[in-house]
Amino acid sequence: QLQLVESGGGLVQPGGSLRLSCAASGFILDYYAIGWFRQAPGKEREGVSCISSSGGFTNYADSVKGRFTISRDIAKTTVYLEMKSLKPEDTAVYYCAAALAVSDLCVLSSLYDYWGQGTQVTVSS
Repeated sequence: QLQLVESGGGLVQPGGSLRLSCAASGFILDYYAIGWFRQAPGKEREGVSCISSSGGFTNYADSVKGRFTISRDIAKTTVYLEMKSLKPEDTAVYYCAAALAVSDLCVLSSLYDYWGQGTQVTVSS
């Protein structure tokens, strides 16, 4: 059974850092692109970052470029989202998602097949 479980969320002050983890089970990470998405209260879900099935291609939303870094550990079947210089507008529930790869690219649209339950990130003083 394919499953994605996010962790690492919490409360952090503006300017602080967090690392989110997305633990995958039941499938081979090499065959899937993984994306991170977020949804703030009253707003639509938006793509934050993604990494291709090979790990050779990454993509970031303009709002997080230079602050967030996506990476993966194949041995641990885990994808990470390192978040630095956090801002109050980064507050949201963060989700990871998996899409069966058809190329060595990834997109920030919501056209992913499998989703985790989400982890809350709150940036506030």
